[in-house]
Amino acid sequence: MNILILGSGGREHSLAWAVKQNPKTERLIVAPGNAGIARLSETTDIDILNAASVVTFCKENAIDFVIIGPEAPLAAGVADATRAAGILTFGPSAEAARLEASKSFTKEICDVCAVPTAAYARFTESTSARAYVKAHGAPIVVKADGLTAGKGVIVAMTVSEALDAINYMFDGGFGTAGTEVVIEEFMTGEEASLFILTDGTNALPIGTAQDHKRVSDGDTGPNTGGMGAYSPAPVLTDAIVDRAMKEIIQPTIREMARRGTPYQGVLYAGLMIENGRSRLVEYNTRFGDPECQVLMMRLGAQALDLFLACAEGHLDQARVTWADDHALTVVMAAKGYPATYEKGTVISGLESLPETSSQMVFHAGTADKNGTIVANGGRVLNVTARGATLAEARDHAYAMINAINWPQGFYRRDIGWRAL
Repeated sequence: MNILILGSGGREHSLAWAVKQNPKTERLIVAPGNAGIARLSETTDIDILNAASVVTFCKENAIDFVIIGPEAPLAAGVADATRAAGILTFGPSAEAARLEASKSFTKEICDVCAVPTAAYARFTESTSARAYVKAHGAPIVVKADGLTAGKGVIVAMTVSEALDAINYMFDGGFGTAGTEVVIEEFMTGEEASLFILTDGTNALPIGTAQDHKRVSDGDTGPNTGGMGAYSPAPVLTDAIVDRAMKEIIQPTIREMARRGTPYQGVLYAGLMIENGRSRLVEYNTRFGDPECQVLMMRLGAQALDLFLACAEGHLDQARVTWADDHALTVVMAAKGYPATYEKGTVISGLESLPETSSQMVFHAGTADKNGTIVANGGRVLNVTARGATLAEARDHAYAMINAINWPQGFYRRDIGWRAL
């Protein structure tokens, strides 16, 4: 098969790495890719938000299967366009992707399906939002309604923080994504992620993970897109997953189908677990980043078969084969992230590291400058390893980091601490 993956981050590097291992893959192209992906597959610089451009490229290159990595092309309707052109596609329609693109829409679905989630209110102007926060107090959660690349959720521990977040959003801090704001109760418990494939009717759990959102050790500092992750997540026991499927996932899938907008692709449910029961924190309509990296490390070549079963509508015949192992990834980020950081700094030592089924450095924000790898983003590398135990996976990952020479980078030293 000729396969096109859309995206440029660590998530897409890990997807390409897994897909490339499958013998069904004849030609693999990633658009636009990054310096690490370019060493694994072809890359091309097309506008992945322009549905017409993607369709034209697919036709010119005889693409059989499109895998959409990030959320923005989904919200832009790229999956709709490729399917309309007769191209097999992994990823939901723009209407179904509203489960991520609009917090208000997700809450509406939860209300209709009686999905357990946080109590909430939604606002289109700041005065009533500020009054709501003052009446309910803190801690409280303030969310921009639209897509913000994972940065639009403020867990405010004080009323002052919440009011500042409201002002920032309504003053255009997140552009049009903040023209509507959802304010939620602060849920207690332990948060973890459940990943499901669905073909619109059938649902197949394909793994669990936990990530570390805060920038510094001990889960302190501002929220980020994720500083590390591990899989499986011990808190998501089989019993809790089974209950979440019955109370949260399956009702959502049925409701989306009932509305005439069946959901096809990966559905990533952020769950808050307390006293043996989970509540929905949020849905994402693509793989999490860096959770995808640990899932792909564990799934390997079978990932492509699962994606195809999902896209072709026979997920009921698919099975996941798990090794009894663990995977852990540590994000190396540019100093200053998630605020201001420098681009173009040189990273060396990568060439000495192994690239195997149990150890891999996935590139998230890199570029190739005359044969030298340089940082080109905030989150730059995902140093990923497998092990028979989580402790072994952790030790392998941090040993790999020790071989990387990047003075302008930093990383957390406690990834996996909850489970360990």
